[in-house]
Amino acid sequence: MSMHVPVERRTGSTCILPSMDSLAAAAARALAVGDPLGALKHVALRDDAPALALRGIAMAQLGDYDRARKLLRRAARGFGTRERLAQARCQVAEAEVALAARDLSGPERLLDAAARALDALGDRANALYARVLGARRQLLVGELEAAEQTLAAVDVDAGGAPPPVAARAELTRAELALRRVQVADAAAALGRAHAAAVAAGIPALIAEVGRARRALSAPSARLIRGGVVRPVRLDEVEALFASGDLVVDACRRAVRGPARSLSLAGRPVLFALVGALAEAWPADVPRDRLIELAFEARAVNESHRARLRVELSRLRAALRPLARIEPTRRGFALVPVGGRAVVVLAPPIDGPAGAILALLEGGESWSTSALARALGSSQRTVQRALRQLEEAAAELDGFATTLLLPGALPVG
Repeated sequence: MSMHVPVERRTGSTCILPSMDSLAAAAARALAVGDPLGALKHVALRDDAPALALRGIAMAQLGDYDRARKLLRRAARGFGTRERLAQARCQVAEAEVALAARDLSGPERLLDAAARALDALGDRANALYARVLGARRQLLVGELEAAEQTLAAVDVDAGGAPPPVAARAELTRAELALRRVQVADAAAALGRAHAAAVAAGIPALIAEVGRARRALSAPSARLIRGGVVRPVRLDEVEALFASGDLVVDACRRAVRGPARSLSLAGRPVLFALVGALAEAWPADVPRDRLIELAFEARAVNESHRARLRVELSRLRAALRPLARIEPTRRGFALVPVGGRAVVVLAPPIDGPAGAILALLEGGESWSTSALARALGSSQRTVQRALRQLEEAAAELDGFATTLLLPGALPVG
């Protein structure tokens, strides 16, 4: 974990309090370069508030998040309201540990309050970092608009942010751009993030930026056009959305045209039907095959055929004016308005398992309850998806998972 160490605004030195003694200051310097064991050598046996805070950050860097949070809470209580600056820094550090532990249950208002307190006390750099943490949390749960608004208040140049804060801010901007499939913006932000991470000299942060950069060149989805399947990168997906083709997007369960998009995320039967028709385009799909795919029916009967007529009527109404569904001798065919081509953007693995894979790729340990919160689903659904993911792991090698993250490719 690349754990941020609070910085003193006037000097840029890493600290919890400007008046730390020499041992605590040495521990802070060790933490700033990612050496938690070296930091603990200086403060492991001390129980004063600055030492507790530094021990908490060291335990976070070592991956013991529960212990880290307990130490940071003790430190915040030890500082008390008379040392509000140090207390607010501890609260921001605890929020970062909670994010690393993927505990998304804590209220955002506590982090907002800490950011405002740091601003009021003149600690601009750590106030910026608190807001970056807030944006990262919003991205994790797919709140892209909220993350964009939070990042709008983060100006690392005007704020004179130290390199670790600047790197994390730019990395967060890059992730937002990647979620929106804005590849040029993402690449520019990653370039700035890399420069700041190198200036910070933190290997874990440099490696994290490198992983994000590799997502730009790795395949992110499967493109199905006229029955031919091939992997595509994010820049190809971006070009696809600008091409004017009718895109049936199985990553976000949507149909995307040049002028408008239609979400079918809450209508699985309709999406199954349009997906089957799109994969077969320009050919048609037999009625019984549509029934099997949409209703998971093993033996087709008249009840299924009646239901198919109802669901196709609903799909026709939903797709207008993007496409028509026309009957054929043996079934139905999808006919895009304006003579456009039809393509399917398919994930490397279908269903919730793909989104879970995307969340797990950072290497953090997620509980099933945290995964359910991030995905907006139930723990039982998450448990089933984890079993599916285990079975399909070999098929996913080499794919980037950006398109599978919550809130990626917003529809509207």
